[in-house]
Amino acid sequence: MVTQPYDKISPAMRVRYLSLSPYNFVQVILGERRPEDNDANNVYTRAACHLNDWIARGVLARDAEPGVFPYFQEFTVPDTGERLVRKGFIALAAIEDYSAGVVYRHEQTLTGPKKDRLELLRHTRAHFGQIFMLYPDRAGAVDALLDEAAAAAPIAEVTDEYGAVHRVWKIAGASRIPELMADKKLLIADGHHRYETALAFRNENPGLAGADRVMMTFVNMYSPGLKILATHRLVNGIAPGAFPGKLGEDFEIREIDSLDRLKQAWAAPEGRTTIGAAVGNRLYAMEYRGGAGELDVRVLHERLLAKGLGIGEEAVRDEKHLRYIRGLDAAVEEARKGAAQIAFLLKPTSVEQVAGTSFAGGVMPQKSTDFYPKLLSGLAIYKL
Repeated sequence: MVTQPYDKISPAMRVRYLSLSPYNFVQVILGERRPEDNDANNVYTRAACHLNDWIARGVLARDAEPGVFPYFQEFTVPDTGERLVRKGFIALAAIEDYSAGVVYRHEQTLTGPKKDRLELLRHTRAHFGQIFMLYPDRAGAVDALLDEAAAAAPIAEVTDEYGAVHRVWKIAGASRIPELMADKKLLIADGHHRYETALAFRNENPGLAGADRVMMTFVNMYSPGLKILATHRLVNGIAPGAFPGKLGEDFEIREIDSLDRLKQAWAAPEGRTTIGAAVGNRLYAMEYRGGAGELDVRVLHERLLAKGLGIGEEAVRDEKHLRYIRGLDAAVEEARKGAAQIAFLLKPTSVEQVAGTSFAGGVMPQKSTDFYPKLLSGLAIYKL
């Protein structure tokens, strides 16, 4: 029944999900659009019909008592092979305006996805995926309570298509978790569009019970199981010879013999910002001549893409000349086989960089972070 988040579901994944169960949530969160759709019969009305039908038939049942749901994800880190467990919990939280200084974002949102999610929420009056929230808890007090709950058998367990194992438990009745969370600032890791959709829905439905809450998965930002992967950039459609071109003005460019050399530069403490580049069969390390400690992805967008190659903010928003890819080897292979003119390789952004930018009121460029693995949709539903 469960799926990856709606914006991570490819057409092939959608077909597979539909083959698994007639009750798979892809029918609700990413329904099929049809040429004959109209105001009375469309992707959103059909989503609501599926949900209401499944509830009426007992496929879905509301839990008899409230609870907090520990949610652990055991996974292998791409590129390193490290096996980790990310520990969080699913619960409801008040929807706060950003100006309240409780919830912070780290990236800008786009209008299209918010409009789509708002229509789905208006029709179904339910949240199917959790917003991924980080909170600071160096002492790990909440994690200790989650570990206690996880000593029992989980109430749900599933292995996803990427080999990550998702397990859910329930803490029923009174819990110290709300008390421990009361003073915490929250940082949106994933789900900016859905958070702002929930905010818009709350504002247009001030009298609707429950519309001022949304479902979240909370993860301690100091948890050893929290990993951010890099999202590398593939560039096409630029003039031949654009690399290195004018890029030497801001960068010291040297050819390297392996990705290990690039990783060594990334691992150096207090080193200059270094971005990798793959052009055909050749690899390069590009050291930024500006100040140390600059955010890699910002240097890439401002100095390499905009200034060096003329790919400005609007082109980035429209994804002109630019594609995104996860995995160093996969990015280099795209350049090697000629599917990309240049693959720009980025060091993963750290949690500290994300928190520092967000809590200071700043935002990062699109696709600055890739929190891995994703939270599955349908593990829990919040029906208003």
